[in-house]
Amino acid sequence: MKKPLSKSWTGIATSLLVSASVLTGAAMLDAGVSPAWARSSPAESALNSAIGLSQLPTQAQDVHRRILAGGPFKYTKDGTVFGNRERALPRKPRGFYHEYTVPTPGSRTRGARRIVCGGEVVQIPETCFYTEDHYSSFKPIDPRH
Repeated sequence: MKKPLSKSWTGIATSLLVSASVLTGAAMLDAGVSPAWARSSPAESALNSAIGLSQLPTQAQDVHRRILAGGPFKYTKDGTVFGNRERALPRKPRGFYHEYTVPTPGSRTRGARRIVCGGEVVQIPETCFYTEDHYSSFKPIDPRH
């Protein structure tokens, strides 16, 4: 009958296993292979491909300027809290994100285009995202480009 390992030996064995997995993951990254913990989900991958502010439609650029200026906005829903119910954006406390309509030429409704910005001060957003398909996908906005 085998004797159970003492607590100190169990701790050492656990430390060795953790170290081995970290080293294996580092070696995989060095070899150009992503271990499972380093891979991003499809939603995270989409969020990693930022779009330059200058690449957005002119209507979106105008809405972005209005966000920084505090308005005025065309639609009453502009500036309301975006709940992120779809969890397509990074998780933040309720009230962090606010949404704004990007007008679509020729559309009689608000259309599907939006800018969602997040931060403690609405006029100084920490991050903004653009969606042209009513929250199905988002691209981070890079205001420097």
